[in-house]
Order: sequence, then C-alpha cells, then structure tokens
Amino acid sequence: MNETTSSPAYGLWALVLIHSAIFIVFAFSFTRPKTSRDWRSLGAFSAFVVALFTEMYGFPLTIYLLSGWLTERFPQADILSHESGHLWRTLFGWEGDPHSDPLHLLSNLLILAGFVLLASAWNVLHPAQREGRLAQAGPYAHVRHPQYVAFVLVMFAFLLQWPTLPTLVMFPVLVAVYTRLARREEKEALAELGAEYREYMERVPAFLPRWPAPSPAGGATGG
Repeated sequence: MNETTSSPAYGLWALVLIHSAIFIVFAFSFTRPKTSRDWRSLGAFSAFVVALFTEMYGFPLTIYLLSGWLTERFPQADILSHESGHLWRTLFGWEGDPHSDPLHLLSNLLILAGFVLLASAWNVLHPAQREGRLAQAGPYAHVRHPQYVAFVLVMFAFLLQWPTLPTLVMFPVLVAVYTRLARREEKEALAELGAEYREYMERVPAFLPRWPAPSPAGGATGG
C-alpha cells in the first residue's frame, strides 16, 4: 500500500495478489464467515479490494480513461507514475511524498479504525452467538451492524487514498448490498427473538451511532 516508484509503476501483478490477499485474509480473520450472508458480505468487500489493487499495481484503467484530460490539465505530471495514481494529490497540486498527504494519512487512520471495529465486533459477537444471546455490548451498544459499518469505513478510506472509477461505482452499490443484508438479518432476528430484538432496534441505531450511547438492556445476531 505504501510503495512509491518513479514511472511507470504498473503490471506488478504479484503486488496485486499479495495486497489483496493480506486485506481479504485480515477481514476473514475478523468475521469468520459461516452463513451464506456472511460469505456475501466478505465477498463484496473482497471484490472491492481486488478492483482497487488491480488499478493500484496492475492496470491503471482510470488513468488511461482520464489520460487526455489529465495530460491537458496537468501537463507537468507524469500520469503513468505511481505518484500520479494518487489522483487527489494530482488534482489538488500537492507536492512531496504522496503518502504524507492529508487524505492519505486520514485514509490510513480510517482503515485502522475499520479493522479495529471489525475485531471489536467479532470479540462481542462470537461469545454471544455461542451462548445463544443477543450481542449488545461493545460496538453493538452503539450500532446494530458494526461489522458492516467497518467494511464501509475501510472502503471509504481507500477511496480517499486511491480513487478509481470502478471503485467509485462499486462503493454505493456495496453500501446498498450491506444495507439489504442488514435488513434481512434483522427480519430473521425479529422472528427468532421477538420483543427483545425489537426493543434493541428501538434503542440502538442501525449504522450511525447516537451519543451518548444507550445502556444495554440485557445480553446472537449481528453483522
């Protein structure tokens, strides 16, 4: 994620595979998918990651599609260099190491926060599932679907770091996918847990936390 080369810096398919595998395995280790819904959630994130790193190190489709406009608008830029692949840096005219740009640093913090949220959610969800109770502690005291929020947070962070046309198109589609998965999950939880889950839904928002967070009413489901 942090290699900087001169030009050109693409066709590095080994890096595409390595970086994609790192993030997918990392996400897998924190979600431990069991159901088809779990696998769809991880699969959607994996597709985004592969599309991202394919453009970052493999074939820069977005750069090629925008090459005419970029060359005209920024004639001094070497558009096939890895530095110019950081499109925000090129568009804002920032100088120096692109990995020190404000958006890149913010992206790294959000990626870290997303994976910390995934890990925290799993540490609450796993024992709750094992004991057959509703997960309401930790991240689940703030939002009903912290794992889906974490995936969206990481994807948004990557858009700040390395925006591409495919991932910009995929992002709202995947947000809709996660929203649909969450709604199906809630329908099943209501059928299984009834009033307990309905009370939880009334008390805790689905995706955006309220502050201060409400106190847990008791004790598993959750994405």
